[in-house]
Amino acid sequence: MKESQYAELSVIGMKGCEEFAAQVDYYLKEWRRHGGEDSFLVKADCPRFGTGEAKALLHESLRGHDLYIICDAFNYGVTYKMYGQEVPMSPDDHYADLKRIIAAAGGKARRVTVIMPMLYEGRQHKRTGRESLDCAYMLQELVQMGVSNIITFDAHDPRVQNAIPLSGFDDVKPTYQMIKALVKNVPDISLDKEDLMIISPDEGAMGRCMYFSSVLGLDIGMFYKRRNYSIVVNGKNPIEAHEYLGKDLTGKDVIIIDDMISSGESLIDVASQIKEKGAKRVFAFTTFGLFTDGLSKFDKAHADGVFDKIFTTNLVYRRPELFTRDWYVEVNMCKYVSYLIDTLNHDETISELLNPVKRIHKLVEKHKKGQTTQISMTFDQ
Repeated sequence: MKESQYAELSVIGMKGCEEFAAQVDYYLKEWRRHGGEDSFLVKADCPRFGTGEAKALLHESLRGHDLYIICDAFNYGVTYKMYGQEVPMSPDDHYADLKRIIAAAGGKARRVTVIMPMLYEGRQHKRTGRESLDCAYMLQELVQMGVSNIITFDAHDPRVQNAIPLSGFDDVKPTYQMIKALVKNVPDISLDKEDLMIISPDEGAMGRCMYFSSVLGLDIGMFYKRRNYSIVVNGKNPIEAHEYLGKDLTGKDVIIIDDMISSGESLIDVASQIKEKGAKRVFAFTTFGLFTDGLSKFDKAHADGVFDKIFTTNLVYRRPELFTRDWYVEVNMCKYVSYLIDTLNHDETISELLNPVKRIHKLVEKHKKGQTTQISMTFDQ
């Protein structure tokens, strides 16, 4: 580990990110134990008045520091009191608190990096009518406030970075961590193209699916959404059907890959069709598991054999009951985020961290070798 740092390191975990930030801090302390630091976490609060108004309060100086702020704008598990009522924090509330923290630092930090795993208003990334461009405006606003770099994960549309062409924007993919979690939790999975296939649930997910299929050497198939453009329901045109394009799925394991699970209707519909087409097992890789309509439909689908396991990261808040489901697997990203922070704090490139192809190939070879050994041992017995 190099000794030269860009500046003294400080990390702030916004409301709802305390546990995640504590794990990140743990790894940073482990790697820098020789420095004798107690913690890299900075104490920061956003207390609320009775009206719901808030302010940011920093309990220590950040002058000259290299500051990293971790913000989960989708953590509805955090609440505050307004006129005596308990109110869950909305994405707007979290974003406002983030700006308050940056403002409280008062431009004293030497560099400010915002780690926002799921981009605030990331799904409002393009204009199709008389509507706002919230995500682009958010990025511009943060840059104007002095943020040097924004790190996000699996952006719904990474082209939104065009809104800030002269500022840092890194879109990180949890590809390696997902594959690692798969081979760990499903040890009998075969990563050969004769046994496994990648499926995109819609046109928008094809890019990330193509990456998985390329690094794993697997075939890819896709569904496209047939929508009813004559009506609008809940702000969008309803989906009438998912149509499949691709090779025969009979007897194969399948991985559905997408950036998020919102209500889950599309995922369950696609998984149902995949099973009807003869697939053996169905797994889902989604970076963000929001489960906005609850878990009952997933429980039923799993009980009916529609899917086997769903993998999501711990980058956003997940409702506590999710951890009691045997079909759910958490993909922990804390160590990876710690690597990003540690590398950037030493002013080194994160290119290798953003491109995990070598690590994936090494993992695949190790998994195949382990399976071959197990088969040989079984045959010998």
